[in-house]
Amino acid sequence: MAGGSPDTLAALRLALAPEIARAAVFDGWSDAALASAAEMTGTDPALARLAFPGGAMDMIAAFVESVDAAMLARFADGSLDAMKIRERISALVWFRLDHLLGMEEAISRALAIQAMPQNAARALKLGWHSADVMWRLAGDTATDYNHYTKRAILAGIYAAALAVYVNDESEGKADSRAFLARRIDGVMRFEKAKAKWLGKDREHFDVARFVGRLRYSGS
Repeated sequence: MAGGSPDTLAALRLALAPEIARAAVFDGWSDAALASAAEMTGTDPALARLAFPGGAMDMIAAFVESVDAAMLARFADGSLDAMKIRERISALVWFRLDHLLGMEEAISRALAIQAMPQNAARALKLGWHSADVMWRLAGDTATDYNHYTKRAILAGIYAAALAVYVNDESEGKADSRAFLARRIDGVMRFEKAKAKWLGKDREHFDVARFVGRLRYSGS
């Protein structure tokens, strides 16, 4: 059959991605999951296969993109504006995690695929892009080296939180919520103590150091 246009295939990937993820709970990120998604959405199976020439990683990338899109839509109303930076980051990270509820097995399988050496570079790029979307929604306008360090560190934080979330069997994912909250609280205590020690000229809240402490503070 004739190939679809790039724009058409990009839209199709986004439309199929959530259904593929749901099917991947049982079938993994496989041709079977893709066929199931095509059936659920009434898509020509041949066209669906054409949209994902790279197999599992293409499917995973499309799902990550769909979560990015859902997050942008959720917070397009400006509801983050009245929040402090720590609340914005927490809200954005938690939205992404909560969006995966019920698909933990699929996400575990996706993480294993992304960890393969041949997929590592692409996985890092996906994490970077999602972190960039989060920081932009949080109001970050940095253009210096902080632009890069914030995104790299936040990508690491999200990856760590995701690993906890997919294995969390507590009611309402309470353990995952506590995992994130402890890091936020610990970072704020650290920054407050350090600002006091260094002097009033350093009492502003540094978001790069904040996110770095989130990543490396103990559980």
